[in-house]
Amino acid sequence: MIGDRWGVTDPEVRRHYACDDLVAEPTLQAWRGVDVAADAGTVWRCVVQIRLAPYSYDWLDNLGRRSPRSLAAVPVPRAGDPFTVALGRPRGRIVSVDADGAERQLTATIMGAFLSYVVVPGDPGPTRLLLKVVARTGRWVAPVLSIGDLVMARRQLLNLGRLAEHEG
Repeated sequence: MIGDRWGVTDPEVRRHYACDDLVAEPTLQAWRGVDVAADAGTVWRCVVQIRLAPYSYDWLDNLGRRSPRSLAAVPVPRAGDPFTVALGRPRGRIVSVDADGAERQLTATIMGAFLSYVVVPGDPGPTRLLLKVVARTGRWVAPVLSIGDLVMARRQLLNLGRLAEHEG
């Protein structure tokens, strides 16, 4: 599908993500990934900050309110917590979190889609920040959503990576 991959390797596409268990026969599957020159703990703290703001195009999805540009004290996310704040209100919910393993993951649902963020420590090398999105949509809707998600998710991951590099 057009726009289904950006910045990911074939092994990263083949790996299992927590969102894979939540949508039977998804019509949309999209993978995103970035290298981040910061330690995995700092990258994870940035992922957790998605709870405060979307970190993509603030003028579009956050009513022009700027996403925080420094790390804040955000409580440990738990299943059932709100996922993010967009357009001035809480949006989506967190479905699962694994903050204790070598690879940390946060999975959430928003607007009918499920998203898994995974932080993979570099050994050696940069930390990888991966995102997989799955949804069950109409056949003709999936390609449009994939392209739209590519634009927004790319910006989000790059912004989170910059925040981690600045803080790390």
